[in-house]
Amino acid sequence: MKNIFDTSSPKKPAASYTAEHIEVLEGLEPVRKRPGMYIGGTDEKALHHLVAEIFDNAMDEAVSGFATKIAISVSTTHVEIADNGRGIPVDPHPKFPGKSALEVILTTLHSGGKFKDTVYQTAGGLHGVGLSVVNALSKNLEIQVRRQGKMWAQSYAQGVPVTLLEEKTFESGFFIQGTTVKFAPDPEIFGENIYFNPKTIYTFIKAKAFLFKGIEILWSCSEKTDGVPKKEIIKFPGGLNDFLTTELAETKTVVSNSFEGSGTFSDNKGRLEWVLNWTENGDGFYHTYCNTIPTILGGTHETGFRQGIFKAVKTFGERIGNKRVSQLTAEDIFTGSCFLLSVFIRQPQFQGQTKEKLVSGEATRLVESIIKDQFEHWLIRYKDESMMLIEYWFHNLEERLKKKQDKEMQRAAPTKRLRLPGKLADCSLDKAADTEIFLVEGDSAGGSAKQARDRKNQAILPLRGKILNVVSATIEKLHGNQELSDLTLALGCGAGKNFDLKKLRYERVIIMTDADVDGAHIASLLITFFYKEMPDLIRQGHLYLAQPPLYRLSHGQKSLYAKDDEHKEQLLKKEFKANAHVDISRFKGLGEMPPAQLKETTMSPKNRMLLRVKMPEDEQEVVDLVESLMGKKPELRFNFIQTNAFKAEDLDI
Repeated sequence: MKNIFDTSSPKKPAASYTAEHIEVLEGLEPVRKRPGMYIGGTDEKALHHLVAEIFDNAMDEAVSGFATKIAISVSTTHVEIADNGRGIPVDPHPKFPGKSALEVILTTLHSGGKFKDTVYQTAGGLHGVGLSVVNALSKNLEIQVRRQGKMWAQSYAQGVPVTLLEEKTFESGFFIQGTTVKFAPDPEIFGENIYFNPKTIYTFIKAKAFLFKGIEILWSCSEKTDGVPKKEIIKFPGGLNDFLTTELAETKTVVSNSFEGSGTFSDNKGRLEWVLNWTENGDGFYHTYCNTIPTILGGTHETGFRQGIFKAVKTFGERIGNKRVSQLTAEDIFTGSCFLLSVFIRQPQFQGQTKEKLVSGEATRLVESIIKDQFEHWLIRYKDESMMLIEYWFHNLEERLKKKQDKEMQRAAPTKRLRLPGKLADCSLDKAADTEIFLVEGDSAGGSAKQARDRKNQAILPLRGKILNVVSATIEKLHGNQELSDLTLALGCGAGKNFDLKKLRYERVIIMTDADVDGAHIASLLITFFYKEMPDLIRQGHLYLAQPPLYRLSHGQKSLYAKDDEHKEQLLKKEFKANAHVDISRFKGLGEMPPAQLKETTMSPKNRMLLRVKMPEDEQEVVDLVESLMGKKPELRFNFIQTNAFKAEDLDI
């Protein structure tokens, strides 16, 4: 066996490795060698990131109060960006003799005016590499500076100056001062098929305009494509609220009055702006920014925003005495939310050069403090909107608990079914075809039905009394109702969003209740349950109502059954002789009917009559009717009774 601790010299000499093999990359060479370290790669996303780097510099001038306009011109192979800010300094740099400050910024990594608060209090470009990286990765770059009534220009290629910084004759242009950068990416880095997508850049630019109310962006591109204009002045005086209004133009929101505002952090540490609303369909989105930089992965400012909203809701619930608000989670509150959050802070800390996540620890506390206070005041001020939102959040709460219950039910179903035979008298057929389950009222009726059934294809599930009204019940009561849980398990097809008609264990589901008012009430509650939790079971024609008789008419050897009073009178006139002494017995319930009679009148396919429950073509009628009769608003039922009371005659009470 080989000794793994053998210290003898290897048989094959190692390759030469000396100091001369240590390579030192100078200037911008590291950028060209490893572009992925600075812009995330060399793909289309990285190519467009070059535009973002230059544009963010112009936006920093605007956010700091030194620029009001930015012009951007896009062609498929190059981009030109200009601002009317202060212009990059062109005087000699004290640490680099013979070089202007402009050349130092363009050719040296980690150089710029954003490392201290004296020049920029808040800025998106913080590492001092943006302009120099773009220069390094450009086939050619031209820069023009206008300061103090003079103009200077210089040209570069692959990060290296090809001309000296020269003062030029002042030309007319967009702006009398500021900085203009025009660059074309290097094919050696990005490949020969370089293409700036106007729509990608236009979308990015519009988002930037929303972030700063005072900025005016002059847009132009060489070709009109995908609905992008060739020229446009982009300006949004309403800022973030304009953005959200545009995004939700075709979407119905929970409240018409969005929660929007702005605030200043203590000790002059920065400021923030926000806007928030909720969509009725539950589809939400959010965008966060720091110093106008999109923080795609969120970060500490987003955490502070969410915590502030959450704590404000809890405090408001305590204030109005609604104990149920304490059950809400952040998921319930933010489901369906659409918000934009923009913060401006000094020396922010980002995760990586591409700045996709803010990691400044203090941002959480600063944002949370302002948002909590402001949202509490908003909830108190706009009472109608607050109540609508609370109702919406409770709906989200119920949906969340329902999903949790459904998952637990699916996991527990195999073991729970083992206990069902004590209540469910199942049929012997394994397949759903030609089978039916009777839902009967009470154990007494269940006992008669079990004796009257055909064991081959008829199953019996007794239910205790009136089941829960699922329209007005809370999700906790719905999930805690044993009757509905057993019913769902017996049918096997799940409920709500987990309903799967293919898993229905019976071809027909038959509601069989007493032929009186209480029976009709129980049947209506069951139909409501199926409508709310299993509507496709109705749409596909699987739900039926049995028609048990209310009366038995006997004279001599003749016995007939009547389903109601009208039917009884018809039989008396047509089937029996006048003045005949007919014995009329009224069934108090299915449990009092002998199994043979129950089978003959109600369960045997030879003699019975079933009513199929159907959906109307206009299902909105059903929605309105269920909400009126079974919903949480008693005034709707009162109005229905007043409107229809005159139609009621000879009530069976």
